[in-house]
Amino acid sequence: MAQRRKVGNLLALAVLSAVVQRPMHPYEMASILRERGKDKDMPIKWGSLYTVVGNLEKHGFLEAAESRREGGRPERTVYRITDAGRAELVDWARELVATPEPEQSRFQAGLSVLAIIPPTDVITLLRGRLDTLAGQLESQRKALTEAAAEIPRLFLIETEYELAIREAEAAWIKALLHELTEGTFPGLGQWQAFHDTGRLPPELTELAERGSEPR
Repeated sequence: MAQRRKVGNLLALAVLSAVVQRPMHPYEMASILRERGKDKDMPIKWGSLYTVVGNLEKHGFLEAAESRREGGRPERTVYRITDAGRAELVDWARELVATPEPEQSRFQAGLSVLAIIPPTDVITLLRGRLDTLAGQLESQRKALTEAAAEIPRLFLIETEYELAIREAEAAWIKALLHELTEGTFPGLGQWQAFHDTGRLPPELTELAERGSEPR
């Protein structure tokens, strides 16, 4: 089970991963994280950057190294990572890699109420999603191949993972579409009958009332 962090915002993890290389001020942190595409790897709200940096300093993970003034710009504080910050970064990364956590997606939310859509419409919608996925996968494979020519694989691992997840999703959708179009999906007739009559079959009423989450 994931432990409670003093600064649990994943933006804090990204900040520590940037500052571990060298001291920098928040503007530099944001520029580097954007360049690395960290907002694609984790949910990041850029407006909370200064708050996160402040919290990291408050808990001893960052400390002010110096203040700089460039031209007529306001003075900027440069932060460096502390020993506690390095330990937190390593421990947090270890936890994220080793501990599976439930990660609900918008697609999963849609699937959880799939019964409200007629089977024929679901087929159309899933085919459209599959077409979109195919285009995204082609672009991702091309981008990964091009990046691999210049960037060590170690720094592309998260991109490989995202690609693998999307490929698995596409394969799962293909299999589901096959069952729906071939008529082998269990309970397909009852599902269609619900939309034809507006009434849930008696054998499914109790299940719908108590929920279908596996226990």
